[in-house]
Formats: sequence, structure tokens, C-alpha cells
Amino acid sequence: MKRFVFKVVSMSFFGALALQVVSCKEERQSSQVKTVKITFKKEGELQLKKAESDSLLSQLDIEIADDDYSTQTGLMYRKRMAANQGMLFIFPDTDYRSFYMKNTEISLDIIYIDEDLTVVSIQKNAQPFDESSLPSEGPAKYVLEVNAGLSDQWTLEKGDKIQFTKN
Repeated sequence: MKRFVFKVVSMSFFGALALQVVSCKEERQSSQVKTVKITFKKEGELQLKKAESDSLLSQLDIEIADDDYSTQTGLMYRKRMAANQGMLFIFPDTDYRSFYMKNTEISLDIIYIDEDLTVVSIQKNAQPFDESSLPSEGPAKYVLEVNAGLSDQWTLEKGDKIQFTKN
């Protein structure tokens, strides 16, 4: 009888141990993090122009954020962006805007633009992962995000204009 009890206890112990090992193995597999590479999708073109001379400062390929998901996500989780690319946020109304850099891995210039396509203000060199508020200085309907330093390189100023077309 003792042998039988010992056999049952041993089988139960080893069975439970095997189940735990399999269970841990499955748990490890399911907790692996999958990374998704987010790539630029050209959805339009944008031109930046000097207000007083109408001369072309730069031309960009743009990705457009015009729904709740894309405006909330923006350029988060991107590793880089080419110098000739940007993201244009299009809002349904004109209002004071404020952006931040949560989960954004690249430094950006954030350009606020009113409904007449005139630059209202520029937040230069916004730092990755900084959750500080970066507000517009006036009401804006559009916001353009480009790599940090480009607005200085282009000599972009308040009052300059944009034009854009959607694909």
C-alpha cells in the first residue's frame, strides 16, 4: 500500500512539475514583444513660401493626420524621417493647439498654421519623449511637423505661407 501511495504522489508531483514547465514555456512565448516598423506613407505635397516674396522655401512630401487616431498618434514610435518629409495635421476647426513629444523618438520643429495657411508660430527643436506642452501662439487649423532645425534652415518665420495638395 505504501508503494502505491508513493507512486501516486510521485506521479502527481512530476506531472504538476511538467505542467508548470510547459505553462512557463507558453507564458514566455506569449509575452514576447513584437515590434512593428512604421513607414512613411506619402499622402500629399506641401510647399512653404516666404510671405513677402512668394518665393519657395521648401517642398515636402507629407503624410496627413486628419482623424482621431492619426492625430493622436502622429509621429510617435518613428525612428527617423527624411528631410523632405513631414506630417500635416488637419483639424476640423481653428483653435489654440498644444502638442507634446510623448513616445516621439525624433526631434521636431512644430509649425502652427491658421485657416488662411499662414504660419502662426513655430516650436523649434522639440525634444524626444518630452511631455511638456508646446502650445501655439494663436489659433491654428493645421500643424506641420518636420525634423528639428529645418525651420531655421529654411528661414521660416511667422507670417510665411504654405500650400498643399492631397493625393
